[in-house]
Amino acid sequence: MPRHKDVVFIGSALKDLKSFPLDARRAAGFQLDLLQQGEEPFDWRPMKTVGRGVNEIRITEESGAFRVFYVVNRPEAIYVLHALHKTTRKTETRDIELARARLQEIN
Repeated sequence: MPRHKDVVFIGSALKDLKSFPLDARRAAGFQLDLLQQGEEPFDWRPMKTVGRGVNEIRITEESGAFRVFYVVNRPEAIYVLHALHKTTRKTETRDIELARARLQEIN
């Protein structure tokens, strides 16, 4: 049985995730739970622009599009770097830079 990993939120990532509407918050929580169990989220992709080993969970609900940037390739925990409500097709530069800075905090 795979080990259940803790989720560690960096900076304001937990506060940002809690600001999501209920449907998106529930979806994000479910996807993070899958990661904790060693499974892959339903909709994710690598975020090489942020850094090596960083992925994003993509959530699309009636309330909008949301993203959760995380690092799962560490043995000790899953690190959530950033959570955001996506309002444009392209991820904003400020969101990428914030996630990069938070990645440096755990390196």
